[in-house]
Amino acid sequence: MMRWGNSGQAADSFYQVRPDCSQNVPSTKFKIKAGKTLSVRKWHAAFTREGCLDIASVLSRIQRGGVHPAIRGEVWEFLLGCYDPGSTFDERDQIRHRRKCREMDSHVGSGKIITARSAPIINEDGFPIKDPLVLLEATSDAQGTSAGSSGVEVSNSTNRVIDRQIIDWKLTLHQIENLSKLWDILAVYAWIDKEVGYCQGMSDLCSPMIVLLNDEADAFWCFERLMRRLRGNFRCTKQSVGVENQLQHLASIIQVLDPKLHDHLETLGGGDYLFAFRMFMVLFRRELSFGDSLYLWEMMWALEYDPDIFFTYDETGTATHKIEGSIPKILNNVSGDLDAKRACAVALKLHRKYLKKMQGKKT
Repeated sequence: MMRWGNSGQAADSFYQVRPDCSQNVPSTKFKIKAGKTLSVRKWHAAFTREGCLDIASVLSRIQRGGVHPAIRGEVWEFLLGCYDPGSTFDERDQIRHRRKCREMDSHVGSGKIITARSAPIINEDGFPIKDPLVLLEATSDAQGTSAGSSGVEVSNSTNRVIDRQIIDWKLTLHQIENLSKLWDILAVYAWIDKEVGYCQGMSDLCSPMIVLLNDEADAFWCFERLMRRLRGNFRCTKQSVGVENQLQHLASIIQVLDPKLHDHLETLGGGDYLFAFRMFMVLFRRELSFGDSLYLWEMMWALEYDPDIFFTYDETGTATHKIEGSIPKILNNVSGDLDAKRACAVALKLHRKYLKKMQGKKT
């Protein structure tokens, strides 16, 4: 069993950092604290012999002190609605097995790098591109066959993909960073959620799942559940951005809490609050250290947790904007230097202050 060690141990000490990045990685401000952080012992004690989880008993711990890194992945699976807290060990094993049995294109899950960035693997007509930047041709496994593993009709003479949905999907794959697990998960997501597909910023949300969950399928379903909450942020058109409503809510809140700040931002041309665009898109992943961003996420999920969230999800479904001005530039250059724990405490105080002022207006 994992021991606590010294009280106040930094959470990021549990995550391996590549040697070439060790000097540039900001340290977390969040510390593991006995009696506040959800421990391995408390987590295991919350399950019955059959495997049913008393979720209420752990939520308050998560809200106060986050989750111990040793169990973070499995806790997130419940917080994000991958499993029903009332399910048993056997029932979750059956769900896990069923999810792993789904088939995709033969290259997804192969652990191989598919393409170099900015190098599509097929053209608009479905023909493979013979380009030196392509590291692995998407149709290489379909030689001499009439259909790929995904059931897509392919011409024997040219290996041309005919299905329009597959063409559109493969045209987007070159945008995904070349890390095998990350590529696999984002490629599958782009397939099941064709309306949103793949967008820049999704890798920031997906990468923690890969770190926390060794099983690629488990990591995918955690990411898919998270995207059910956030997919609207990535639905951008020429007329609007996906987070526009959230930016408007932020403007309204600041106008109530700090009218002088709001007026100052208006004067500087920042009244549209586009400087917060990236923060909403990737949940402060780039503004906070790795450990602090995980703490922030799980605290938010614990605060808004719905015990029926598993049943509201249907497994068969799913779930760039130019920013100008000096303020956005300054805030977008912030990287890993914010204190998530302190920021959360201040945010909760501001939330109470906002509710009090809004209540005063009603009366």
